Amino acid sequence: MADRADETLSEAFWRVARLLRHRSGESLARWDIAPSHGRALGVLARHGPARLHELSEHLRIAARSATEVVDALQERGLVQRRPDPADRRATLVVLTPKGQQVSTAIQDSRAEDAQRLFGALSASDRAELARILAKLHD
Repeated sequence: MADRADETLSEAFWRVARLLRHRSGESLARWDIAPSHGRALGVLARHGPARLHELSEHLRIAARSATEVVDALQERGLVQRRPDPADRRATLVVLTPKGQQVSTAIQDSRAEDAQRLFGALSASDRAELARILAKLHD
């Protein structure tokens, strides 16, 4: 019986995860941004300038893949590479003003999507869900 309940819980979790991923993809389409590019913009917005290897660690992707993401974002004028003042041999990836603007717009759109989805829950249910998800994450 417990296995059946866990399976149902797992299925419900993945349904919601797919829904969030789908809505996120729709949101990113407005800016013609791939999910990996949107995640990179978000990391840079939250953490500030980063070396490529730091960015790849945040994104949990190979350094080569991070280079491809940064190349694509740089080509669109959303990021730029700058020398690292702490190490002349290193390069930092920095959001441009346009990149900051797009990142903020994406964050705002995701917040609206989340409000529409999670707004169906009471404040106490949202708090409990956040607590449970944090517990599973740790």
